[in-house]
Amino acid sequence: MNLPKKATIIEVGPRDGLQNEKNFVPTEAKKEFIHTLRRAGMKEMELTSFVSPKWVPQMKDASEIVESCLGGERDIVLAPNRKGVDRALEAGCNSIAVFVGVSHSFNKKNINKTTDESLAELQPIISELREKGVFVRACISTAFYCPYEGKVSLEDTLALCKNFVDMGVNELSVADTIGMATPKESYHLFSLLKEHLPHVMLTAHFHDTRKMAIANVFASLQAGIDRFDTSAGGLGGCPFAPGASGNVATEDVVYMLEEMGVETGIDLDTLVKAIDKVTPHISRSIETGYYRLHS
Repeated sequence: MNLPKKATIIEVGPRDGLQNEKNFVPTEAKKEFIHTLRRAGMKEMELTSFVSPKWVPQMKDASEIVESCLGGERDIVLAPNRKGVDRALEAGCNSIAVFVGVSHSFNKKNINKTTDESLAELQPIISELREKGVFVRACISTAFYCPYEGKVSLEDTLALCKNFVDMGVNELSVADTIGMATPKESYHLFSLLKEHLPHVMLTAHFHDTRKMAIANVFASLQAGIDRFDTSAGGLGGCPFAPGASGNVATEDVVYMLEEMGVETGIDLDTLVKAIDKVTPHISRSIETGYYRLHS
């Protein structure tokens, strides 16, 4: 097997994992979740998002979370527009994620703009952030499938990724937003991206709707990817992607990688303790493989 010696886990549980929760998770519980994840060895995390609390009420405490939890190697916050970016900068954030869906329909449902309109709005914002020395992460939604349009073409996904690279982003997080991709499709897309964008930081982001996320991680490893977005406890989902389930579980990905000799630097026992911090406040039970056996 052609596997890397090390892989980087980007923990997205505090943001992507919790954003779709029906119950508001208390701010103090979120803070404990984040701090325990940090003790488990997480050096890169999505902490929260600066979005309208009307549309995503779970993230209404973004400023308080940032105030208490900044301090990791890379603490990322999501900001979908100028207002969100300004709030993130005012809060002292120096790593900001923006997002655009490859699918126009998904983008319209999500932020009421087409993909092209979103790119036009983001171009001057990204330029400004890079001038200020801010790390910019571009999240590519519906890179494989769209809940409204079906299969997304490789050419469209590659074109959007190239547009962001031309704008100067630091990282591309390429997402199977609704969890429909197969390992063959994952290998094919990420091999293509590695070929065309060899010097770009590429991260794979999988959801587990059809229980193929862990297999997609493995396929991406084979394609040369060594960065993965994961969510502790397999939490997650998207309010604008009907049918999408949670993200691939951090504990299952870490277990698989470590058992295959790929170092992650994550302590699984502490990771389970982090999940325990948030489970009393969420609406569903945690049923991921590693957590079920070790909690």
